[in-house]
Amino acid sequence: MKIKLLFLFLFSASLALAQDNFYYQTAFTEIQAMLSGKKALNFKKTVYHVENAFFDNQLDSNDFNKEVRKIILLAKGFHQANPISNYTQKDKATVALWGAVFKVMTDTVTILLPNGEKAYHLPFTYDFEDYFGEQDWTKMFVTKLLATRKGNCHSLPFLYKILCEELGVSANLALAPNHIYIKHRAEKTGWYNTELTSAAFPIDAWLMASGYIHLSAIQNSVYMKALTDQESIALCLVDLAEGYKRKTNGQDTDFILKCCNTALQYFPNCVNALILKAETLKQIFEKTQNKQTFNEIQDLYLQIHDLGYRQMPKEMYLNWLMELRTDKDKYLNKNLIDVQNKK
Repeated sequence: MKIKLLFLFLFSASLALAQDNFYYQTAFTEIQAMLSGKKALNFKKTVYHVENAFFDNQLDSNDFNKEVRKIILLAKGFHQANPISNYTQKDKATVALWGAVFKVMTDTVTILLPNGEKAYHLPFTYDFEDYFGEQDWTKMFVTKLLATRKGNCHSLPFLYKILCEELGVSANLALAPNHIYIKHRAEKTGWYNTELTSAAFPIDAWLMASGYIHLSAIQNSVYMKALTDQESIALCLVDLAEGYKRKTNGQDTDFILKCCNTALQYFPNCVNALILKAETLKQIFEKTQNKQTFNEIQDLYLQIHDLGYRQMPKEMYLNWLMELRTDKDKYLNKNLIDVQNKK
């Protein structure tokens, strides 16, 4: 009887792993097709594929798109009702749309209803609970952000980029230690940073103030670089691998490595992919004691260090993030405040 029960348990576990692998392989195939040029790059679809795989193909794409469209319509309405009056450059329409998306994500927007009454669209806020998704990986998801109105430095910039692209304007993701933010380039101001977690436009000095951005990490385009759309989608493959790792308790290292290697093919200095690859190979080495695997791990650690990566403790991250709220006068881009506030 015990043998039968053990067999049934092992069979059920194997079946569950196979189902997870199918959903994740489907998502991987779709994302790889975008990266290779077989399909058009589409960040919104990429994010959907990553999150849908984690939810066992139960995420309704119509519901997802519907929630995104609601915010797009609001941003369009705000854009039309609040033209920028102090910006005359050729990219005025683009800058105005960036401002509209920023407004509807970070501030309360008043909506005048047909019957004359007013409704209020409330801003998205920062979720201080499990902000790295260590206990609940869905904390990193855009779908979670849309459902709860709370997000983090992963879901907030991801949604911002989705909204901008759906409105026909660009938005570049950028990386810092444990962090993702937005970079824009306007004709009037040049490159500038948009921080969704604190509804601010910080100067680069705030990013450097963390103390964990090494000069070589900037020189090697690890941090503070405006990612291309292809690199942003490659970054999502790391999310796909991280979700799969959690779903399967790291049992299937082959898929995780495939995601990392593919991400690195299109984003060679993606430190997130390099770290996950090294961690996965370490897991394999602990079981096999293979010398070649050990040497590969050593090479990866050396590469990660040479690129300028330095690990930032969790407690330091939150202190750094909050510093932008407490020392706004020190770190905010005054030129951007002027452009965004004068509608």
